[in-house]
Amino acid sequence: MRLKSTLRVFSPLLLTAALGVTHATGAFAADDSEPDLPRSMTWAAYDVGSAGYAEASAIADAFGRKYGTRIRIQPSGSAIGRLQPLLRDRAEVAYLATEAFFASEGVADFGDRRWGPQDLRTLGGRPSSFGIFTAKDANITSMKELKGKRFAYVAGNPSINLKCDALLGAAGLTRDDVDARMFPTYNATMSSLAQGKADASCTTTTPSQLYELAESPRGIRWLEVDPNDEKAWARLRKIAPFLQPYRETVGAGLSEDNPVNIFAYRYPVLTVKADQDEDFVYNYLKAFDETYPMYKDGTAVMGRWKLENAGTPPVDVPFHPGAIKYLKEKGIWTDEMQAWNDKRLARLKALQAAWKDAIAEGKGKSDDAFADIWAKHRQQAIESL
Repeated sequence: MRLKSTLRVFSPLLLTAALGVTHATGAFAADDSEPDLPRSMTWAAYDVGSAGYAEASAIADAFGRKYGTRIRIQPSGSAIGRLQPLLRDRAEVAYLATEAFFASEGVADFGDRRWGPQDLRTLGGRPSSFGIFTAKDANITSMKELKGKRFAYVAGNPSINLKCDALLGAAGLTRDDVDARMFPTYNATMSSLAQGKADASCTTTTPSQLYELAESPRGIRWLEVDPNDEKAWARLRKIAPFLQPYRETVGAGLSEDNPVNIFAYRYPVLTVKADQDEDFVYNYLKAFDETYPMYKDGTAVMGRWKLENAGTPPVDVPFHPGAIKYLKEKGIWTDEMQAWNDKRLARLKALQAAWKDAIAEGKGKSDDAFADIWAKHRQQAIESL
């Protein structure tokens, strides 16, 4: 039976209305000419106003118009807040940032006893730039000049905060060298500069709050990381090894005539649980691909969702078999990509085994002692690969 609905997706302003969640099962035919999708779905994403939320909304609208699928976007400003709906089967797909990597590695917030390495898989991720922006009137023109300045961080968001720290590290600075200001949500953090509560922060280049800052009396400036400064990149990669140099021309205050050298990672990362139904994942990615012409102009960077770019490694977590099946059919998936996926999956399984050993050894010991035990077992697992 086809799970097709005549209901249309809500507009982005109404997407957060309460709806029941239909968890995906194996009732989807992978060989249909048109993808079979649930009657309704819930997707987890960043806060309203973020690039991730805007993109999820545009894609949800395309799904609704083409297939009649009803989508609820569940926003959260914290990494844990975006993962919990997925792990508790209250969302089928999560549009994550680097917390996908952290959760699979059992680091940052996910090194706590109640977390550990999570069994996550991806369908792909859009190449995304990331950098430090400042209020132009703060007169900060280089990374080193951030010392002592008010720098906005997001509480409970290791995805953003680690990349902020990596950028500071490129200049030989740490969080202790700036006046770190912690804000409760992503939205509050990104708005803090326009409100005069901070002088610098870091994120992708296209959130709405940054365009507002660019148009405000304070103005906006992006700080560069020289792609040829090997020492700076060596310092940066000690903190975040998955980052690469990137020359960006799209975003607040940016253009072809005014580019900036920052770095790239994958955001959003389409993430599911490892045990998500293979047919559901196949059909979701097929629908995602077939609706690409409908959403590719939804934001200035959504054209980068083309699967030839987004459906390839490296990404934060291994690819799901259902995604690999579709990518093979499209002629995108190669033997080299499969080799990367096999290695990434082996690393995840090794970390999960090490976590069990750490839990056993840490039984009855303090949280600080357990953190040291897990760090030891995790390093041993990585070195064994």
